[in-house]
Amino acid sequence: MKFSEIHHIAIICSDYEKSKDFYVNQLGFAVIAEHYRAERDSYKLDLAVNGKYQIELFSFPNPPKRVQSPEACGLRHLAFAVEDLPAVVDALQQKGIATEPIRMDEFTGKRFVFFRDPDGLPLELYSI
Repeated sequence: MKFSEIHHIAIICSDYEKSKDFYVNQLGFAVIAEHYRAERDSYKLDLAVNGKYQIELFSFPNPPKRVQSPEACGLRHLAFAVEDLPAVVDALQQKGIATEPIRMDEFTGKRFVFFRDPDGLPLELYSI
């Protein structure tokens, strides 16, 4: 058995327009496709990350809240690799997106920082 790569990451949001603005206009991910599924009262927005990876942004009526504890079981966070971490942090902060202080990974010596999407999903920037 061999896995080639990650095909996509799916995110369910509570406010579709707010999350769409965040991922497209604030973070700059390109729209691949957008569909409304009337039978599910649901939007599906496919976003490109550097032309290779995809984020699928979904809306559903009344989705359950995400567990807020960062150490809860399940997916912990999404991490994006960046070349110039301080520049990306500065760009986020200029857009009003709060970030935690930049930290150092004690095992790799690389710098990283966390911020959150409109629903509180933890997102990480990791220096490459």
